[in-house]
Amino acid sequence: MREESIVHPIPPLYDENCKILILGSFPSVKSREAMFFYGHPQNRFWKLMAALFDEAYPQTIEEKKALVLKHHIAMWDTIRSCTITGSSDSSIKDVVPNDLSVILDNSRVERIFCNGATSYRLYMKYIYPTTGVKAVKLPSTSPANAAFNLERLLTEWSMIKD
Repeated sequence: MREESIVHPIPPLYDENCKILILGSFPSVKSREAMFFYGHPQNRFWKLMAALFDEAYPQTIEEKKALVLKHHIAMWDTIRSCTITGSSDSSIKDVVPNDLSVILDNSRVERIFCNGATSYRLYMKYIYPTTGVKAVKLPSTSPANAAFNLERLLTEWSMIKD
C-alpha cells in the first residue's frame, strides 16, 4: 500500500431532525469505493445500529441512510483531507478537519459521539476548540478493535439512545 493524499469523498449525512452526530475518523478504502460510511463488510457499525435500535440489518445504502435518519442520527468524519496509507488510522497525517457547521447549523444536534480513539483525538484537537461541543469517545466498530465483540460494543454504544 502506498501513502496517498486524499480529500474526503462522502458528503455528510443529516437532516434537520438529527439530534446526535456520530463521527468516524476517515473513510476506509472500502468505504471510499462504496461512497458511503462503514463500507467494509467486517466493520460492525451497521450490525450495531440494527441491534441497538431493534431494526432489520440494512443491506443497501438507502436502507442504511433510512435507519440512522429514522433515529435522528447524523454521520460524518472528523477529517476532511489527510495523507493515509490504505485504511490505517495510525498512518494518518497532514490532517485538515471537516467543518461541522454544515451539520450543526442545520440540525438539532446536541450530542457528538466519536467512533474510536482516532476520531476522538482529532475532534478534540481540531474541532472542539471551534464548536465548544464536547464529544464522547466510544469504542471503534472497526474489525481492528478485536478487544470488543458485538455484545460489548452494544453495551458501550447504548448511551447514544439515552
